[in-house]
Amino acid sequence: MSKNSKQTSNKVSSLASKILRSPSSSSIQKELAGSALSQSHSSKQTGIDMESKASQVLKSDKYNDTTKTLAASILSQSNKER
Repeated sequence: MSKNSKQTSNKVSSLASKILRSPSSSSIQKELAGSALSQSHSSKQTGIDMESKASQVLKSDKYNDTTKTLAASILSQSNKER
């Protein structure tokens, strides 16, 4: 299996942290933020379930730019063979 060595950037990590601390953040934002932070300074890759959620966020018009930024970061850290 191919390994993806990308990690969450400091900018996205900071955004994810703010989302997790905000009571007004949506559940999907918090889920994506948690995944992004777990991949910060780590060799962890995005799981297949989270890949699917992040892909759906990027395809939908109902999510804002913040949510899509997190989704894009998560997908960039997925296993390239899937």
